[in-house]
Amino acid sequence: MLNNLKAFNLPVLHLHSKAINRQKYLKRPDLGRQLSEESAEQLKDYEKGFDIAVIIADGLSATAVNENAFGLLELLIPTLTASKLKIAPLCLVEQGRVAIGDDIAYGLNARLSILLIGERPGLSSADSVGAYLTYNPKPGMTDESRNCISNIRPQGLSSKLAADKIFYLVTEAFKRKLSGVALKDNAGLISGSL
Repeated sequence: MLNNLKAFNLPVLHLHSKAINRQKYLKRPDLGRQLSEESAEQLKDYEKGFDIAVIIADGLSATAVNENAFGLLELLIPTLTASKLKIAPLCLVEQGRVAIGDDIAYGLNARLSILLIGERPGLSSADSVGAYLTYNPKPGMTDESRNCISNIRPQGLSSKLAADKIFYLVTEAFKRKLSGVALKDNAGLISGSL
């Protein structure tokens, strides 16, 4: 996927959580929510003051992000760019959980984060991506502060519908200056598509 990401003409940062391996990641969820010290230092090398930080984390299914994240970003990033939103370096995170996006976006001084993560494999799917959107992200935020779009994969929610839904939520989050349970999806983008 790394070679594909170069097509967006954005720097790509390789980051890691405090979970040093998969065993720690599974046994200590708290470590997967925080950046390693080395990764936090990397963020200091970049210009601050972005509109959006886009973060890709392996989560519970690296297969999911490897198979589906690029197709989604291929639709989403040009739309964000055309809207004159300043995008931070793309961040690839190993052993990452959802809340790690807060640390990263805060470190880059981004007004909003979009985190794409491999979701827990189900009985019939190991390739599902979840997208988590957080306005004004900072360490210590909880799940009610985020909007989630899940089951992004060819046999679930298509990349096109997911990109449209994410862009709608981004637009509304900036307009209303909030995300999470206070930001409802009233776009109706999915109704009638199943």
